Amino acid sequence: MRTHRHHHPRPHLRRPATLVGGAAALVAALLSTGCDAPAPTAAAEGAGAAFSAVRFAVDAHGGIQVSGASRTAVEPAGTHMVSAGRAHPFARPAGKLLVVLRHWPQARTERASRAGARAPGLLPPEEVQAETGFLVDTAQWVRADLDGHPLQWLRRDTIRIDTSNASPGDLARLTLSAPHGGRSGQPTPPPSGPACAGLDQRSNRSVVLPAVEAGAPVTDVLASLRTQCLKVQYASHSGGARPGTVRQILLPLTGQPLAVAVVPPPDGIDAQGRTPGSTVRVDLRRPATIVVAR
Repeated sequence: MRTHRHHHPRPHLRRPATLVGGAAALVAALLSTGCDAPAPTAAAEGAGAAFSAVRFAVDAHGGIQVSGASRTAVEPAGTHMVSAGRAHPFARPAGKLLVVLRHWPQARTERASRAGARAPGLLPPEEVQAETGFLVDTAQWVRADLDGHPLQWLRRDTIRIDTSNASPGDLARLTLSAPHGGRSGQPTPPPSGPACAGLDQRSNRSVVLPAVEAGAPVTDVLASLRTQCLKVQYASHSGGARPGTVRQILLPLTGQPLAVAVVPPPDGIDAQGRTPGSTVRVDLRRPATIVVAR
């Protein structure tokens, strides 16, 4: 799906004054005003209006913009500080879609700018990050696109996007749109099927590294990770594979809060014990990350 483009020299994003105390007010204002999106018609605001599209944009400073014809179907779910890659357990009411955006707090990016750092990631990695959640009211299947590339079809599910690796000038865009042309969608079941129902998601567990090459389809890799009952989030990065395909997978290892197993391993890195078929211990409190090439 192709997102709507405007001929502005640079996107204008609103930055939260504080992400802890002021996040709810900021998000409410964004939802009420939107940005460069047509106002919903009276018919669209009526009961039973079909979901059309919602766009979430996050810049390198943690500024979040919500726009699109169906932005009135979105409500804030709060902002929470998280550390060492942990995922905040947002509540998701039945029938709602939960969007979680991970980013750096504004105070941290401001310190990076004063220090002359080129990217937020150059600051000490032990500092906490923020997760901002949104609930989307749509009972039908919608397609999720990241930076214009399709990820998966969603309904009554959770999607997480990690934008903490953004460089100055980067803008991560997540778009949710209803199916077009009568397509029923290509749903990927969430990791809550019978095989995963009895697993303790708070403990560590051994998993087998899948055989994944750069350029693999996102849907295939997602299905492979969910077969092993892993929670998944997405990130995007330039280069390394054909745009819209998997660039790499990051699996959080136990006992290494800032380290990850990399699949496939980058050139020149000793991949002993991290090759396809190897068994590693992962921390289930942190999601696996599918990095999609821009």
